[in-house]
Amino acid sequence: MEKIKVVFMGTPDFSVPVLEGLIDKYQVVAVVTQPDKRVGRKQLLTPSPVKKVAQSHDIPVLQPAKIRLDYQEVLDYKPDIIITCAYGQIIPKILLDAPKYGCINVHASLLPKLRGGAPIHKAIMYGYKETGITIMYMDEKMDEGDIISQKSTPITDEDNLESVHDRLCFMGKELLLETLPQILRGNNKRIKQEKEEATYAYNISHEEEKIDFHKSVREVFNQIRGLSPTPGAYTTMDGKIIKVYRAQILSNIPSVSPGQVNNIYKDGIGIACKDGEIIFKEIKLEGKKRTLVKDYLNGIDKEKLLKSKME
Repeated sequence: MEKIKVVFMGTPDFSVPVLEGLIDKYQVVAVVTQPDKRVGRKQLLTPSPVKKVAQSHDIPVLQPAKIRLDYQEVLDYKPDIIITCAYGQIIPKILLDAPKYGCINVHASLLPKLRGGAPIHKAIMYGYKETGITIMYMDEKMDEGDIISQKSTPITDEDNLESVHDRLCFMGKELLLETLPQILRGNNKRIKQEKEEATYAYNISHEEEKIDFHKSVREVFNQIRGLSPTPGAYTTMDGKIIKVYRAQILSNIPSVSPGQVNNIYKDGIGIACKDGEIIFKEIKLEGKKRTLVKDYLNGIDKEKLLKSKME
């Protein structure tokens, strides 16, 4: 085990493989994560996935509400390097400047594309054909630091948020562990980002979750995949919310207005878009469990459904 002192900063499931890889190879002296949150109907106070891993390895956990104000405990560990991955807060300059080997971030896009907090969602929603992992030096601006290394992966029509997330979190672990020895030896690359090539992936707003059937069928398809399984793209029918988790494109030109149920298939419901038909294959009706559309269609009034419109 390398005897450099590592402080790791991360919060969600995406960060877990990266932390576990560091624990196997390096001396992780502390973990910084977001404060516990109340979750579910019972609003139980729940630790982050990263906190659970740290506690299982008896690693001290710090949970400042605002790291820009409450950073002294991190400095007290005298880290040789700080490594962040989906932490969720802006790191203050005093922490960026403190470690001997700098402050390194594992980011889930091919920077300068998709700077921000929702790069996996937006890569799919924007119709990108590939995405990847960037290991980078952090600076005071959002995801604008120098690039150290990158690795890409294709995005196919079979992918959704879950599948790309799961690939990238393990790619992040592998690429970080490949890159860290170079950083510690001081012979790593340091590539300035091209500002004019930058795109942004800000956190998902509630408005971005609602399906607009006046858009192209490809845009609607990408939206559904990019938000599945969470938070889930949605529409409404008869005033009730329907979340959509899996869909298929049919590129015929519907003869009805966008949002109108166009066809009912054995295993899907076809809804008209601007230039084609999106076929819902897996949905969740308000107050119900997630289900395959082929099961939902059993026993419902199909003639009534054919007259329905999604809003």
